[in-house]
Amino acid sequence: MDIVLIRLLFVVVLSGVCYFLHPFGMSGLAGAITGALAAAAVIVFELRVRALTLRRLIGAVAGSVLGIFGAALFCLVLRSAPLEGSTSAVLQIFVLLLMTYVGLLVGASKGDLLNPTALGMIFSGERPARRTVKVLDTSVIIDGRIADIAEAGFIDGTMVVPEFVLRELQTVADSTDGSKRQRGRRGLDMLQRMQSNAKIQVQIVPDDFPSIREVDLKLLELAKKWEAKVVTNDFNLNKVAHLHHVEVLNINDLANALKPVVLPGERMSVLILKEGKELNQGVGYLDDGTMVVVDHARKMMGRTVDISVTSVLQTASGKMIFGKLDENGKPPDSPRPSAAEVAH
Repeated sequence: MDIVLIRLLFVVVLSGVCYFLHPFGMSGLAGAITGALAAAAVIVFELRVRALTLRRLIGAVAGSVLGIFGAALFCLVLRSAPLEGSTSAVLQIFVLLLMTYVGLLVGASKGDLLNPTALGMIFSGERPARRTVKVLDTSVIIDGRIADIAEAGFIDGTMVVPEFVLRELQTVADSTDGSKRQRGRRGLDMLQRMQSNAKIQVQIVPDDFPSIREVDLKLLELAKKWEAKVVTNDFNLNKVAHLHHVEVLNINDLANALKPVVLPGERMSVLILKEGKELNQGVGYLDDGTMVVVDHARKMMGRTVDISVTSVLQTASGKMIFGKLDENGKPPDSPRPSAAEVAH
């Protein structure tokens, strides 16, 4: 609120000064309007500067200074040229504006290559704050596990959701396909759930990149701008982010890392749900979704059996456990054989 009052005061003071001093021979009203427009332009410029990262701000300042220095040297040449006074003045102003403008843009665009921490400890305060920013993509919001992870306290800092991701979520939620519509609404519910939790910081940002059409590339540009990490479970986005040197937190990698370690010889209980690909194999699943393939368990479908692990296979899609029936293939809830059965 204080900054708004200061901006209003700035507009009023500059308008009043122009109203009473009549710059460029203007009337009082025209001077006041000109002063108000100039103040508004300064405020817009200030808002744009505040949105810049420290690297881009340093690059823009350095580029502007170099542009002004180059323009001053060029103007020395123009002054000695056989030109009319008005023509020479216009050319000098044009060169000054041109080189300052080019230096500003080039310096801001190349500012990401700078390392402010090398200039001293005075710049070290901004980097840790930006390191705690996480940019969420559409897939990880729809997945929903990010809400559980954040509520458990395993993700710190601010989770940033750009508006173009919200628009994509809304498009999915409004789809005529029932499955897509359900997934989109689930994503919106997950966002609302995280926003309602006081321990989770969720920020909706309007940052957009109109020149880029693909949402994934927009996410990467936003991550570069905020010096943030991208949170996703999209395999392709993960690969592209590494090519752009953007850090990624993949929810699937976290899930695989949290799967329990199983060694050959260990015993476990598993519910046989379906037949395996090979003869007499049965297939079950652990609570985390890990597939368990059991030899000679085809006839045990729908029953929980004790097995002994024979091997563990790690594949690109996840982990697979192979085992064999324990206790002669009897499930733990099977009745013990009678003495007559043993005799026979």
